[in-house]
Amino acid sequence: MSAQEDFMAETELRARLKAQEKTIEALMDTVERQSSGEVPSLELLSQNLNLERVVQRKTETLRQQGEELQQALHDLQLTQTQLLQANKLESVGQLAAGIAHEINTPVQFIGTNIEFLKESFQNVKRLVDVVEEQIRALSEGADIQRSLKALTDMLAEIDWDYLSEELPTAIGQSQDGIHRITKIVQAMKEFSHPSSKEKVKNDLNKLIDTTVIVATNEWKYVADVRTEFDPELPLVCCLADELGQVVLNILVNAAHAIESKLSSDPQKKKGTITISTRHDQQHVVIRIADTGSGIPKEIQGRVFDPFFTTKVVGKGTGQGLAIAHDVVTQKHGGTLNLETEPGKGTVFIIRLPIE
Repeated sequence: MSAQEDFMAETELRARLKAQEKTIEALMDTVERQSSGEVPSLELLSQNLNLERVVQRKTETLRQQGEELQQALHDLQLTQTQLLQANKLESVGQLAAGIAHEINTPVQFIGTNIEFLKESFQNVKRLVDVVEEQIRALSEGADIQRSLKALTDMLAEIDWDYLSEELPTAIGQSQDGIHRITKIVQAMKEFSHPSSKEKVKNDLNKLIDTTVIVATNEWKYVADVRTEFDPELPLVCCLADELGQVVLNILVNAAHAIESKLSSDPQKKKGTITISTRHDQQHVVIRIADTGSGIPKEIQGRVFDPFFTTKVVGKGTGQGLAIAHDVVTQKHGGTLNLETEPGKGTVFIIRLPIE
């Protein structure tokens, strides 16, 4: 039996003992009155006993209702945790194809460059073989002009001018591709890895940068992302994975808003998403601004409601902003507000306590 159950059992036992003491006191009072010649009202005594039983029943009912409320609260907290995890898994699933594409592109040109390096190595080996051959010939007294001609002919045959220019380029491109793959994989690892259930100090600039990398395929075709990070931003005591999910939800929402606007723009000019961080003595502020379609005035008060969405079926579940609002306000004691102008764009403003 848990400590809480022990306490409740003890409380119930004390209540029963107290009720029994009251009953005994009433009976003793009756005896005293009878011995002094006073005859109490049996009807009044009966009413008192009945009232005592009613009080006991009500007390038991309230106790049971209290237990049910505690269980309901526990179930609700568990459901919220499961919903957040489900939202995160859904996001990872939706991002998986984009991440695969982001990794596949550098993998392809790395593969092409390796094939080129393999062929080039054979040509360079032929050149080295000729150089070794002519060195031996010259050491044995061969004609220098003939050796020089053999070397010049081989340089022309393998097109050394072309190789000397393209080989460093191919190596540099491959190194860049490996760096890009490493960056994507590391960002995905950090984004997907569950953080501590306790709040710990985190670098929000790095957290935002990681999220932007993970979501690249969501925004790269419709917008450019600019970051304006506060270089002196202090570490913030927070749940890193849940705040990462907040930034992801708002970032994807911004990309969808710009995409919606582009659908009616004949020029199809890409929009801009600007993410900035600032701080004062007690708070940090994250602003995520987009040049999307904005939010109509009549629905601005509902954007954080669960299951509310204006997106087409399959584009959103209406949970992203609701979960973001809950994480910021309930779990971090912060605020999540928005400023919007229909047709111009929206700014989501996250304000979090540093400690």
